Amino acid sequence: MSGKRIRQSVIAACALALCTVQVSAQNLFAPVAEVDQRVISEFEVQQRQRFLRILGASGSSRTEVIEELIRDRLRETETRQAGIVLSSEELAQGLSDFAARAELSTEEFVQGLASEGIAEETFRDFVNVSLVWRDYIRARYGNRVQIDDREIDRAVASARGNSGIEVLVSEIIIPAPPAEAERVLEQAEIIAQTTSEAEFSNFARRVSATASRGAGGRLPWTPISDLPPVLRPLLLALGPGQVTAPLQIPNAVALFQLRDIRETEAPQQTFSSIEYAAYYINGGRTPEGLSRARAISARVDRCDDLYGIAQGQPENVLDRGSLPPDKIPDDIAIELSKLDPGEVSTTLTRAGGNTLVFLMLCGRTPALEEDQEIDRNAIANQLRNQRLNAFAETLLADLRAEADIRILE
Repeated sequence: MSGKRIRQSVIAACALALCTVQVSAQNLFAPVAEVDQRVISEFEVQQRQRFLRILGASGSSRTEVIEELIRDRLRETETRQAGIVLSSEELAQGLSDFAARAELSTEEFVQGLASEGIAEETFRDFVNVSLVWRDYIRARYGNRVQIDDREIDRAVASARGNSGIEVLVSEIIIPAPPAEAERVLEQAEIIAQTTSEAEFSNFARRVSATASRGAGGRLPWTPISDLPPVLRPLLLALGPGQVTAPLQIPNAVALFQLRDIRETEAPQQTFSSIEYAAYYINGGRTPEGLSRARAISARVDRCDDLYGIAQGQPENVLDRGSLPPDKIPDDIAIELSKLDPGEVSTTLTRAGGNTLVFLMLCGRTPALEEDQEIDRNAIANQLRNQRLNAFAETLLADLRAEADIRILE
């Protein structure tokens, strides 16, 4: 996310955050969980939820926040025992770097949080534990991570779309209008834990809003380069049977299960731009809205036909444009990746679920081959960080298994 978008999230989402956070009637300092007899309070949970929602970050449901605070306690205990502590100067720099993502000074960022009832300590603790844990993982595992030229070459080929990788994926997209967003996230967290293809497919048939629900969410073999940029690293990090963490998109939550992966001999096509049209239908996914979408689908074969459908209506009822793949909103990009030119998706909604998006793919423009300079050091650092993150997750899983953890609600 760009600094501009983060800043917009900090400013625009502030007005919404307090309206969407439910204030508990119980004592704010009542214990919610214990980790080796260290208490996590209701105050901490509500503070972290508000903080994440103001940032527009994922993982802000109550269950996710409690789990992450448990993980923070484990991180704090482990790093304290190892003697890893930030100096005041290092912490101040970390706070400044974080605030700078929103194009704000630390003082401006803290003031913005305070105006929405978020304590400065919430911000400081969030940054502190992240930085200390990062330093500890680098110190503990850094010498065990060696990236060779072959790995870098493979990553370069993948970035250029020449890797010939195809994936077999199943999908679930659950409608999540604002009033149901918390419940849907809780449900998505449960689905994300499955490693069974049959179980994932059963969930898809029951709760997914996509056209693939009848097939249990199963999609055909798909070149990785056809998928939205946001999905590619998520899927490549999975093993067969594993599911992505819930991906929040407008008015919905998406999950993807990797069923298989293979390499092909032919290089894959990349695209410089994708053209699509979106016609907006009142009523959302009501029977009336979906019936209207089916009637329109029967009348149109290409994007130009939608101008006739929209004739005499306000201009904003039809959007048509051509964008680079990485500039297309994630939810639209996910749906477009499943379409051929002239095909339609009616999975998405807008306006809190009250408007159905009749989405049609107009066409894709192939990218021209370019001799662009590749920063191999940057790629090596990215691969190294991915490997370190894997070590960190394994260590946290071990620490969690050994800890005395109690959920008290």
